Amino acid sequence: VQLQASGGGLAQPGGSLRLSCAASGFTLDYYNIGWFRQAPGKEREGISCHSRDGSTEYADSVKGRFTISRDDASNTVYLQMTNLKYEDTAVYYCAAVFGYHRRTWHLSRIYDYWGQGTLVTVSS
Repeated sequence: VQLQASGGGLAQPGGSLRLSCAASGFTLDYYNIGWFRQAPGKEREGISCHSRDGSTEYADSVKGRFTISRDDASNTVYLQMTNLKYEDTAVYYCAAVFGYHRRTWHLSRIYDYWGQGTLVTVSS
């Protein structure tokens, strides 16, 4: 079971990036997939989740700017990030959990599998 996060890089404020979370060894649509980020000196923050039933969740900090989606054909979950802000700079991680209570989607401790992280830097 492996998750591979990619797509990070440098973006200007107001710009866009798309992150990918590719799974191998298991089928993503059986799992709830979360995106987290961790900025230097800060705790890991849950920012979005795509549940098995297709519902989505967003942290207030990214609502309206980020969109999570799942492509079953490629076994990949995406995080489309638009209108990026300086405070979006962080290492972004994807994670998977088979079962969870929806209210806890943002808690990193409930996730069983983690990708390696991809760095997003928002700078002019």
